[in-house]
Amino acid sequence: MFVDQATIQVKAGNGGGGCTSFRREAHVPKGGPDGGDGGRGGDVVLEADATASSLLEYHYRRHYKAQRGIHGKGSRRHGAAGEDLVLPVPLGTIVRDAETGEQLADLVHHGQRIIVARGGRGGRGNIHFVTPTRRAPAFSELGEPAEERTVSLEMKLMADAALVGLPNVGKSSLIARLSAARPKIADYPFTTLVPNLGVVRAGEHSFVLADVPGLIEGASEGVGLGHEFLRHIERTALIVHVVDLTGGWEGRDPLGDIETIDRELALHAVELAERPRILVGNKVDVEGARDASEAVAQYAAANDIAYFAVSAVTGEGLDGLALAVGSMVHDLREAVLVEEAPEAIYTPIQREDRSFVVRRTGKHSFEVHGRSVERMVIMTEIDNPEAIAYLQKRLVKAGVESALVEAGAVDGDEISIAGAVFEFSGIAADDPEVEFIEDEPAEAASEPHEGAAASDVAETGAGEDD
Repeated sequence: MFVDQATIQVKAGNGGGGCTSFRREAHVPKGGPDGGDGGRGGDVVLEADATASSLLEYHYRRHYKAQRGIHGKGSRRHGAAGEDLVLPVPLGTIVRDAETGEQLADLVHHGQRIIVARGGRGGRGNIHFVTPTRRAPAFSELGEPAEERTVSLEMKLMADAALVGLPNVGKSSLIARLSAARPKIADYPFTTLVPNLGVVRAGEHSFVLADVPGLIEGASEGVGLGHEFLRHIERTALIVHVVDLTGGWEGRDPLGDIETIDRELALHAVELAERPRILVGNKVDVEGARDASEAVAQYAAANDIAYFAVSAVTGEGLDGLALAVGSMVHDLREAVLVEEAPEAIYTPIQREDRSFVVRRTGKHSFEVHGRSVERMVIMTEIDNPEAIAYLQKRLVKAGVESALVEAGAVDGDEISIAGAVFEFSGIAADDPEVEFIEDEPAEAASEPHEGAAASDVAETGAGEDD
């Protein structure tokens, strides 16, 4: 079974919660806060792997989740970061956001990576919230929720050369004769329903040859197998255009067949019309085929295209064809390597979005939407008054209070942010009892704090004393 498309849902690991803890030792009065940070959640990564041959695994299993970060513990022990989940995909896999259709990456080189879902930040322990007036902060941060998204994977064959032509011209017979591939061969159109790959060794070169299902007029518009397999040709360095010199059982004109295929390739993608190609006239051993071969040879010479008259049955002309294809593929691949220096790792750049929107939902109710603002609320211990006071100060600095006042909010109105409901009070900015420290969270340590026992990386609740 050949599977070249799949849609999967991925979720990175949530960040571990920071710990609220105080140093408690004999003969050490007022030891102070010592809560560690939570670990960062693991990312979900797609990696191009030359050993993967299809997307079959993702056809049957659709949901993937990375490991979450471990919660922080007392004695300044930071939680371990969650392990990244690395999913191997075949070379030639295009990754898209399933909801927006945006192309995220085109993984064509072994080892190329893309992070499709980032792990959440670890929450800060209470050691980060000490100020001259807040000597014993009794709150910490919760871990940040991780990213979650649906991605579509589309694999395009990474063949060096592709056998292209109308149905039943002998493409499967040619690849079976040239390589160890054993495709289904029968005397009727559309015998080949999935691409077949074979490795051809010709002299000092070897190359991957693809037998693509037959195309018909209108294929560029989806007629027949249409778009389903035209896209596979886009990856090949060389197009080997095969025509039936006998005209087939329909008595077609070989020159007319050439024009039909050229037109469909150009309509599907303009660059395909300019792709290097070789013209192959098959079934030259059949009576009367040599006259048609001469006409095709003249057409090829007039258009500066290499032409080979061959027979998949007798083997006539196949050695010369294999050597010519191998030499052309080698030269084309060498040119690509010189022109393009592929990056080993590809990671999408995600800029921090600090914008937010205030929306009135009733006479005395408002909603605030914005990724940065919502994250502040989600990472706050809502049932902790001290944490709420700190959150209020952060929202003031972010400009949320000013925006609410402009929108008409007055004291006592209900403000909803990320599912949490607060009562609006416009005095937080002037409250000297609520001291503020910088908003940017420190990066949670990826390993347990030095001296932590093995049992210290076990799962514990955020804010738990050690």
